Amino acid sequence: MVGLMSDGVGFRELIPPALDGERIDRVVSLLADVSRNRAAAALAAGRVSVGDEVVYQRSRRVHEGDHLMVTGFERETEHVPGPEASVRFGVLYADDDVLVVDKPSGLVVHPGAGNQTGTLVNGLLALHPEIAGVGSAARPGIVHRLDLGTSGALAVARTQKAYDSLVAQLAERSVGRRYRALTWGCFEAPKGVVDAPVGRSPKDRTRMAVVGSGRPARTGYEVSASWATPEVSLVTCTLETGRTHQIRVHLSAIGHPLVGDGTYGGERSGLVLDRPFLHAAHLAFDHPVTGERLEFESPLPDDLREILDRLGEPEPSDQSA
Repeated sequence: MVGLMSDGVGFRELIPPALDGERIDRVVSLLADVSRNRAAAALAAGRVSVGDEVVYQRSRRVHEGDHLMVTGFERETEHVPGPEASVRFGVLYADDDVLVVDKPSGLVVHPGAGNQTGTLVNGLLALHPEIAGVGSAARPGIVHRLDLGTSGALAVARTQKAYDSLVAQLAERSVGRRYRALTWGCFEAPKGVVDAPVGRSPKDRTRMAVVGSGRPARTGYEVSASWATPEVSLVTCTLETGRTHQIRVHLSAIGHPLVGDGTYGGERSGLVLDRPFLHAAHLAFDHPVTGERLEFESPLPDDLREILDRLGEPEPSDQSA
């Protein structure tokens, strides 16, 4: 369980079963939500300890139950969030172990800089106080995230066992995630894969970009419809990895930014949307207790459906499905 240092700059955590045997640089990167390079820098500076031993070697393996301590940088939040019954969101599925939330656009998933209250986590704690401390005191129950402007299906763990299982499935890339996106331009090929590392932009640290020093990232895409006026395409994207802004960055990098995505070149005249057209439409994973494969579909919200209705019938094309 996560514990913040008394000065708020660093954290302690017991290594969960899902990370048993992993390299320490990867573990620090995952638990601190920082790049592998930043984790390596913390190791080189002697700011990472396992038990009473300072660890410098990036390839050192950790084991379940090890006490990890990292100092010298802050987590995304410095306080334990509280319940807020006013936060609204949909629920696609619920049992004693997991929830699948239908997150609306505009809702931040967990507290962080500039968003300490009014997040999905605050709303979850009001309805399900038992998730407090599951996985992380700062981000209880959260095993993956969706951007502020992205809507759709999101898994939440209600128990530590469920959290460990879902984290492991994400690490093994066995979680199925498909998104619907409306992009500018028509694709030359009806399907493909963008395989390019994603990291912080060297020109603007608030943005992500395809950079050689980034983390490996793969996005599969398949065109389902296209229109000539304006020239846009509806695509289904499949995540093989889960980097920050991955779909937005990858599609922009190949010349097809998302409609409405001003950060990555998708804010253009002819079709106006106040958020990126990106929706987490499908989520699948193995139930943490029963092992049953669960699959969930989140319908397009009204604002995105309205955009498609305004476009009318798509162009007849071999790319259409």
